[in-house]
Amino acid sequence: IIGSIAWSSRADAVRAIASARAAQHGWRKTPVWDRARLCRRIADAIRARQADLAALLCLEQGKPLAEATFEVGKAADGFDLAADLVRYLEGATIPTEDPTKRVMTFYQPRGVYAVVTPWNFPVNIPVEYLAPGIAAGNAIVWTPAPTTSLCAVALMATLESADLPPGVINLVTGAGAVVGDEIVANAGTDAIGFTGSPATGKRIAERAAGKSLLMEMGGNGPVVILA
Repeated sequence: IIGSIAWSSRADAVRAIASARAAQHGWRKTPVWDRARLCRRIADAIRARQADLAALLCLEQGKPLAEATFEVGKAADGFDLAADLVRYLEGATIPTEDPTKRVMTFYQPRGVYAVVTPWNFPVNIPVEYLAPGIAAGNAIVWTPAPTTSLCAVALMATLESADLPPGVINLVTGAGAVVGDEIVANAGTDAIGFTGSPATGKRIAERAAGKSLLMEMGGNGPVVILA
């Protein structure tokens, strides 16, 4: 036995969604550069705990220590990358036929994302959703694979240590068919980020019908985007 986790219910998932919804209103108004600074703090916090996170990854998932250490390092890099990119995510001015009008495009957060992640890279794959998600002003409800949920809890504790605002990222551990199903199907989430098997991806697409989907479903990394 290397630890224990909460086995959450649908009611817990619903509370997490409500927490994300409440936090997102203020988070979307937070200046982009402040969001980037948070991502930088998180990257530093991950590096400060790299040895501990890698050791837990070895124990729970079975990855060799060198690979685990590399994975945790890439997770830190992911938050640095999000911090760099979001500061220079620009809109555009579109030429119009009418000289008295100006048309501009600019980016807005989508809202609350449901994120479901697998067991094989339990530290780095979540970061591929969490880092750009919060950098862009979204809030997130995250359900990890039950078999590597201790890694998820440790990563979440690291994020919180960097002064992550309450409710911006909400971790819900438990059975995928329960908490995962709730967060993807619930009307309180606006979009889905998923990495996992084609079978689970198909089920998520059915349960999240009408929502924007970003899904990576095996086969050496193909990505399906349904916007």
